[in-house]
Amino acid sequence: MSEFDAHLLIVDDDERIRGLLQKFLIRHGFLVSAARDAAHARRLLAGLDFDLAVLDVMMPGEDGVSLTKAIRETSTMPILLLTARSETEDRIAGLEAGADDYLSKPFEPKELLLRINAILRRVPEAPVVEVAPKLLTLGPIRYDIERGEMWQGEELVRLTATESQLMRIFSARPGEALSRSKLVEELGRDKGQAQERAVDVQITRLRRKLESDPKQPRYLQTVRGAGYMLAPD
Repeated sequence: MSEFDAHLLIVDDDERIRGLLQKFLIRHGFLVSAARDAAHARRLLAGLDFDLAVLDVMMPGEDGVSLTKAIRETSTMPILLLTARSETEDRIAGLEAGADDYLSKPFEPKELLLRINAILRRVPEAPVVEVAPKLLTLGPIRYDIERGEMWQGEELVRLTATESQLMRIFSARPGEALSRSKLVEELGRDKGQAQERAVDVQITRLRRKLESDPKQPRYLQTVRGAGYMLAPD
């Protein structure tokens, strides 16, 4: 997806910031709708389709983390959270709730633009050699490499944008341990411990969808000193 066909939802209770971001993103080719709080956002979400939401965490009434959880109950739309720079707990809580990324305030609008484009950009599929399977079996889970779809029986498993990217990365190299820094790089994120911690949270969420016992993973394994590895049947 390019930025020129993406519809964004901006949710922030600060009218000045909301207006500035809306104008800035429209100038860069996006279709943008804005909401002043979670209740307003819910009304927009009920009637319109969006490609990505940017949610402020600290809002009066329902906060951005709670709204993220609610959205994740029915949608895999990418979500980027805006957090106070010092609020590490907010960032972790947001990622655990299902957000794909976060940006700390204050920030430059150009940095937000880069983050949005990185989330929307499709991760290129790694070339599949002829002998490689197009379907990975992970116990009761089947992962279609070409379509990027995960199935449990006849039911499609909902994956967030980041979870989908991680599955594409792992499925391209089954049985190979990938370091957290390598995963950060392939996800198109900035380097640093904060992003590596964010990857850990996303791995935890992905394991809940893959594993019968996420605390003792069989298929998405931790390789001591090396990183994470997908180990299909």
